[in-house]
Amino acid sequence: MAGLLCEERVNEVVEGVSPTIRHRFESAGWLALAFVYVDGRHVDYGPGTGDRPALTRATRRMHRLRTPGHPLPQFSDRFAGHLRPGEADILKGSHLLHTDTNPHNVLISAPGGDAYVVDWAMPALGPAWIDPAQIAVWLMAYGHAPADALAWLRGTPSWRQADRRAVETFVNVTCRKFTKSVGEKDAAASTARFHHLLDSRH
Repeated sequence: MAGLLCEERVNEVVEGVSPTIRHRFESAGWLALAFVYVDGRHVDYGPGTGDRPALTRATRRMHRLRTPGHPLPQFSDRFAGHLRPGEADILKGSHLLHTDTNPHNVLISAPGGDAYVVDWAMPALGPAWIDPAQIAVWLMAYGHAPADALAWLRGTPSWRQADRRAVETFVNVTCRKFTKSVGEKDAAASTARFHHLLDSRH
């Protein structure tokens, strides 16, 4: 229920990016939220996809979201135990982040081809470029060449303004945590994709 309550509180500020909540039901300890229906499909992150312009528009809308009126954790908080001195401060930010843009959480509407980012159960505050950078990594994971994914990423204003040191910190702590979780061998492909973010000029 904690995730749904968080999503309910955030929903008021993500209009235009996520479907709005129309109904709320609570009974016998259960909570259900009913959202506006999106007639569409999950995003296609694969090579040759026509969804990249919709992703660009969505990330620009996300950049303009206002901060909710209730406290949210910093993005760096989820790396507790993996941060080195000063890294938490480098990753601090005031932008509302989704933080989980896997293809099941991005819907492409049938009428206009707009992208909607759903499932705001793990929002955080941090640098505005975090969500676009994670989408670029997803593009690589689904077969895009790093150069193509980075070309898309460079079309995002927040990424072009990103601080190089903050990007390096993001890549390092992400790879550090994942390697600790699954081992260096199993983490190798993922960490390589994240390190390609350092190839992009800022």
